[in-house]
Amino acid sequence: MTQDVKIHTHGRVGHISLNRPKALHALTLDMCHAMSAALADWADDDSVEAVIIDHAEGRGFCAGGDIAFLRNSALNDNGVSGRKFFHDEYQLNHQLFTYKKPVVCFMDGITMGGGVGIALPAKFRVATENTRLAMPETGIGLFPDVGGGWHLSRLGGRLGQFLALTGARLDGAECLWAGLATHYLPSQMAADAKARIIEKPDRIAGVLSEMVGSPPKARIEENADKIAKHFASDDFETILASLEAEDSDWSHKERDTLGTKSPQTCKVALRQLAEGAKMTDFADNMRMEYRIASRVINRPDFAEGVRAVIVDKSNDPKWNPPVPQEVDDALIDSIFAPLPADEEWKPL
Repeated sequence: MTQDVKIHTHGRVGHISLNRPKALHALTLDMCHAMSAALADWADDDSVEAVIIDHAEGRGFCAGGDIAFLRNSALNDNGVSGRKFFHDEYQLNHQLFTYKKPVVCFMDGITMGGGVGIALPAKFRVATENTRLAMPETGIGLFPDVGGGWHLSRLGGRLGQFLALTGARLDGAECLWAGLATHYLPSQMAADAKARIIEKPDRIAGVLSEMVGSPPKARIEENADKIAKHFASDDFETILASLEAEDSDWSHKERDTLGTKSPQTCKVALRQLAEGAKMTDFADNMRMEYRIASRVINRPDFAEGVRAVIVDKSNDPKWNPPVPQEVDDALIDSIFAPLPADEEWKPL
């Protein structure tokens, strides 16, 4: 049993607490397996009525997946162990999405990548003043996975496409405004909220709405019209041209931000969200994302992006292809193509 997740029951509530503070609780394969096993046990246990997911200590709820492990796989075993990680992590995402009992996730602190993947399937998603939610994968040549194709494509006003491409960070108030969080609490009220949920697991909605402080104004709301306008297209070059054509500080800043991202990943993300929006079954979305992950982990941009942003911290990735015009449809088609039948992703 891994020490990186604490698993308890308190009365009628199962409690999963991420416990890898030095890595901001980034998920390892063992952590995914421990969480999946606990959820499976509680699903069949009539004495457990609800589940709380939070983190034990430190600044982050969950900073994502184990990126160093994934890069190591890309460089040393042709992505085999990395694909195993994605496969089982996506099983956990799907297990949470389809879970029959209410799950309450406290997104207190950094909630990125893999952290978003375990938070957004929860029925109750509590943000605080510490929440910093982002899908920053375009900056490392990965893509907004763990269900991003489903969750981000269902946000209004092209906000999902904006978040997927730019990796922008939302605070707690912005998460509530966007619908990524269902409730907002000052962090000092979180312990009390958990205690009340443990006391009354059949009244979670009531407990959370009774306690809500009024969140600050969502800053992103001021830019909502600009986001809807400039990120309207599913064509990456069209988005860049739209930002380029407007002479404003905001559009220049976002254009410059996109200029640092992997062109391949940006095109993958736009297609991923367009396809995800049409799907009616979350499992189909995860099957699509596993196909993408299986291909992207071995594409040059991933190892290079992690090198530049996380390993060397030089922030000078040399993308391949280097410009959007050279990322052709045939390359994107190959990344989305079905896998051999025995290699396709399957739910638990």
